[in-house]
Amino acid sequence: MECSTRPTTRVALAGFGAWGLMHARAIQAIDGARVVAVLARSEASRAAAAQEVPEARLFDNLEQMLAWQEVDVVNVLVPNHLHAACAVQALQAGKHVLLEKPAGLDLAECDAVAVAALRHGRQVVVNHELRVSRQWGLVRERIAAGDIGNVRHQHLSLFRKAFRTGSGGWRYDPARVGSWVLEELVHFIDLVLWYGQEAGPPSQVSAFGGDRASALSDHFTMVLEWPDGATAVLNQCLGGFEHHTVLEVAGSDGGLRTWWSGTMDRTTTPSFELRLRCGAGDVQALHVPLSGEVFELEEHLRQAYAGFAQGRSVMPMTVARASIAVGLAADRSWREGRAQQLSLS
Repeated sequence: MECSTRPTTRVALAGFGAWGLMHARAIQAIDGARVVAVLARSEASRAAAAQEVPEARLFDNLEQMLAWQEVDVVNVLVPNHLHAACAVQALQAGKHVLLEKPAGLDLAECDAVAVAALRHGRQVVVNHELRVSRQWGLVRERIAAGDIGNVRHQHLSLFRKAFRTGSGGWRYDPARVGSWVLEELVHFIDLVLWYGQEAGPPSQVSAFGGDRASALSDHFTMVLEWPDGATAVLNQCLGGFEHHTVLEVAGSDGGLRTWWSGTMDRTTTPSFELRLRCGAGDVQALHVPLSGEVFELEEHLRQAYAGFAQGRSVMPMTVARASIAVGLAADRSWREGRAQQLSLS
């Protein structure tokens, strides 16, 4: 009897900065996937790619890489302002796309990616890897199980050191990064929308931060309000040190608190904890075996590639679009100094 195996997923990395290196290493740990091509335009990135994935073919031209028939999936890892255009080109070339967040710098870019995927019969997964985390995913499991009743309030705070500048300083250029809300806080917007989904979409957002004359604020606070009175407060402070995240969720019949701390966001040796109170019971610590974006990236890629083979997306654009819409509205609220109404349906 012959043993059938699934064909290897052949991955091209469009971009090879620090995060591209992380993608390459994550893919090396995934059975049935391998990096076959890398788009690397600078000498430094080409040298890094040649060392990390020596078997991969190097390109300095996106169109040439996309024309190569030996590619099944493109991981889009270029700076934010190029995400949507690169994804659309890959879809037009008949490739599935693993798209780094943000999916686009505005909703029109997000919609262009969704239309291209539908038109060309390919799938897009937006890399909100926290959803597959054994820590942050367990929060959703406990909420969905009814352990704390209806979610009434969420508080999520990120305290960290300043962002890396990125190649050519793109992360500090508003035209290329979009905003620092879309750069990292968008991950946590996605989480609070996910945790509060039983109440439907929020109806209003208000945001506060630093000097509005500055294009980018290193501290940012936003408040989401739901029609039923539920709230969520999200804080991002880039003037801190290391990388520390805290989430507190209060429900109608219990609550939970979880935190994650590391010397940097990509550490493999973080500290973390998740504690839960159900009803009037005692507080209990829940077991979380492993947590961190290094591990979550690998798992999300594994699930994404398996989904592509089955003709489905594990994080479709229709879901990821909501966090972009909220992030854009929060940025407008900060700049204009007034609350913004939301329409996410």
